[in-house]
Amino acid sequence: MIPFRSTLWLLAAVPLAAQPRPTPAASAEQALSIRSVVGGEQHDWSPDGTAIMFQSSLGGESGLWSIGPDGGFPTRLAPALGTVPYQSNYLPQYSPTGDWIAYASGKSGATEIWLWSPRDGREVQLTRLGQTRINSMSWSPDGRGIAFAGDRYGSYDVWMVSVPSGSVQRLTTDGRYEVFPTFAPDGRTVLYVQLDPKWVDHDIMAIPASGGASRQVTRDTNFFDYGAGRTFGYPMVSPDGRWVLFRSHRSGWINYWLAPLGGGEARALAAESADQSNARWSPDGKSVAYVANRNGTQDLRLVPASGGVPKVLVAPNGAGMVANPAWSPDGSKIAYTLGSPTAAPDLYVVAVSGGLPRRLTNSTPGGNIAQTLVTPEKVTYRSGRFEISAYLYRPASIPTGEKLPAIMYIHGGPTAQFSDNYQAQVQFFVQQGYVLLLPNIRGSSGYGRAFEDANDKDWGHGDLDDVKAGAEYLKKLPYVNRERIGITGTSYGGCMSLAAIAFAPGFFQAAVAGAGYGDWVDFYTEQEYRHVKLMDYEFGPLSPATEAIYRRSSPYFSVNQIQTPVMLVHGEGRFPNSHASKRFADELERHYKVFRYRTYPNENYYVNSLANQRVMFLDMLRFFNEYLKDQQPSKTDVATENDR
Repeated sequence: MIPFRSTLWLLAAVPLAAQPRPTPAASAEQALSIRSVVGGEQHDWSPDGTAIMFQSSLGGESGLWSIGPDGGFPTRLAPALGTVPYQSNYLPQYSPTGDWIAYASGKSGATEIWLWSPRDGREVQLTRLGQTRINSMSWSPDGRGIAFAGDRYGSYDVWMVSVPSGSVQRLTTDGRYEVFPTFAPDGRTVLYVQLDPKWVDHDIMAIPASGGASRQVTRDTNFFDYGAGRTFGYPMVSPDGRWVLFRSHRSGWINYWLAPLGGGEARALAAESADQSNARWSPDGKSVAYVANRNGTQDLRLVPASGGVPKVLVAPNGAGMVANPAWSPDGSKIAYTLGSPTAAPDLYVVAVSGGLPRRLTNSTPGGNIAQTLVTPEKVTYRSGRFEISAYLYRPASIPTGEKLPAIMYIHGGPTAQFSDNYQAQVQFFVQQGYVLLLPNIRGSSGYGRAFEDANDKDWGHGDLDDVKAGAEYLKKLPYVNRERIGITGTSYGGCMSLAAIAFAPGFFQAAVAGAGYGDWVDFYTEQEYRHVKLMDYEFGPLSPATEAIYRRSSPYFSVNQIQTPVMLVHGEGRFPNSHASKRFADELERHYKVFRYRTYPNENYYVNSLANQRVMFLDMLRFFNEYLKDQQPSKTDVATENDR
């Protein structure tokens, strides 16, 4: 009998081995493991064109690495970069001579400019101003100085520091923010951006690099700059010194415009009904490379500086986002990043003359994780007078006749956009058997100014109509359980989740509000400076005349209407923080509502660390499973939650 059993087992094993094994669902760790090795900073070519520098955490801590334009294994450059404050960057840049790499860091206790030598590995602290933030900087053409915007006196001014002596000169002293300095090609003039007190108008100013009186080159108006100048960006002077290139919203789309450096009327570089970003002059000044965004897909384009029809140099294969183009010093190549809904951004190089791009880095982990990921479908649906664009994610395999729960996933901002990029949390929930819809509701960027402004003074109402219309779209899908629809999001997505359960009672069956705010009156007095500027722009400054607008959009004052179980999650321990979720939870408890409240340590209000994101993903999954799949948490889960 034993041989017979053995033979039978072996015969049965042969066809089973030939069967394709089902791909396991990605865990929270795997979904979070897909991260770009290139980092979020602008990469930079070495002056001799033999290497491309990029910021990365490849070695554990954030550092600077380089890779050749033909590929190979990256080489580590500068040691650990230290930290920078919230909403700040390292800004790494080669000097024009290649003798130094400059970057900003708080490793000394204040944010200062540091130099690292690629030739001998020396590291030098260049500035010692004791400032909190440096938001922008540029090398002089001769490599003997750096112009930067620092907040030493409580408002951003433009400074000049000599290299390598470290002697500094304050060039501007206006109380308004003066940011994003850059040099004219002759090195004698510094251009910078001066914001008005509302962060809506931008003056491009010119000042002698040695100091003196400034003059206005051109003015751009009615372009709210949530990033304190970052949205507008650097004014970029043409290599011949005749023109300055800048972003503007004046056409109803964010396009690039050219103004004469000596003064005069501006003209559009390549007018189109799409938002443009990341523009760079070619070294010879004959062309401009830029990125165009159409419905979340970004391609790389070239246009003659004199005007003409843009040429698409790199377009994603299907969905994807090209970003951060950088010309090689000889102008023959462009390095850029490319990511997609199933891949983190990697570094590529393409010849300007055309041909296939060369991929230099690979951020995709091994273990066939990529095979588990879902490519979303772009869909549209009607909401009143608007057509709403959205991303539909659904599990790759749905058994015939099965009805799955669905989640409306709302982006932050509200002036932001879902695009063709990787969404770890979305991919995780799709793997767990959920259908997700990511809508670009009214107020989103990327669809023109009229659409972006359509939710002004109306947060949580008109845009909530778009969210509800998205839920109705989901309910019509044959594989969606129309009785099990949830909602979630972070920042404004968390705010919308709270608004949805307060202003549309019972419409959703579960909600998770990530780092949300429920009381805009309280928000105005509690939050950081840029958030106050946002509220001034969106609602008007808080006053007796505008308070009704703030209160109408605040779900905190309608907690008594809530019927939907809600979970509130946020980080705590670091700046910027908020008591908004705790206040909302207390109000829920006061009204005997069904809710959960979770916090994650050593974070600002938003949960960023991989370890805490993993725990948060699992907390959210248990909550949604309980209320959208009727799965009661295990005793272990309950014990874990009670310990938190």
